Amino acid sequence: MVSIIMLTYNREKLVSRAIECVLSQTYTNYEFIIVNNGSSDKSGDVADDYAQKDSRIKVIHKERGNIGSGRNAGLDTAKGEYIAFIDDDDWFDPDFIDFMYQLSIENDADIAICGANDKIYDERHVYTPEEALIVLFWRKRFNAQFPTKLIKHKLLENIRFSENAKYDDIELMPRVFASANRIAYHGIPKYTFYRHDSNNSAWTSNHSLLDAETLEEYLDVYRKRTEWLCKKYPDKAETWQYFQWSFWLSMIEKVTRLELEDCYSTRDKLKDSIKIIINEFIKSQYIQDFEREWLNKYM
Repeated sequence: MVSIIMLTYNREKLVSRAIECVLSQTYTNYEFIIVNNGSSDKSGDVADDYAQKDSRIKVIHKERGNIGSGRNAGLDTAKGEYIAFIDDDDWFDPDFIDFMYQLSIENDADIAICGANDKIYDERHVYTPEEALIVLFWRKRFNAQFPTKLIKHKLLENIRFSENAKYDDIELMPRVFASANRIAYHGIPKYTFYRHDSNNSAWTSNHSLLDAETLEEYLDVYRKRTEWLCKKYPDKAETWQYFQWSFWLSMIEKVTRLELEDCYSTRDKLKDSIKIIINEFIKSQYIQDFEREWLNKYM
């Protein structure tokens, strides 16, 4: 069985679409856990109405918490061999679950990944954890978000989401990847992310929404991720450090170009940090031509 976990919060006008997408799945051996994360609108009522009509739906009503607390509540209830996370404002194809389930079975993989509307590649790959991590950090074929991935439940038994952070996908997904035997990917888009300014990560598609608090939290998560990876795969330390430096530089570029004055103090600290490692950065086998240009322009 597959456990599909969806957190909902004040999405009464959108949540029905996501629920209907689940009920339309060609793969039917699932439980659908909806966590109402303290909604003040009718999102919880909508979920309850559907639960009365379909016994596979379980609704958990909890006090308002962050995304991590809601996902943890779902995980604590889940009984499936596989876990799939979806978001309440997105939609997906009728064979979304079946596509990833077959991908996992055919490749004896602990994690299966499909494409999304923002990352479309008709390619198939089977990765080791280290290979998948490097592809993940290039952010071209797939990202660290939990939707678009079908994960063996056993990989999540000792992993829990932070109940006070906002962006722990960046830190947690590498740990999930690292615990897998292999990761199967087929980039045909089966999932659609609905991008709007109310998204938790809206700034990643509209950079003008970035503020100092968000930037500081992202930097902290990247730092923790890099530290963990360097301990887990010390022979690849240079690789993990490059991706952190690349993120630093991209933030310097965005803050400067978009004149995000609220972030200037953090940007200046990033510049000081890059000055310390700039020679290593320039010599990295991964550095891109545009990054050399940015170093010349902004440093």
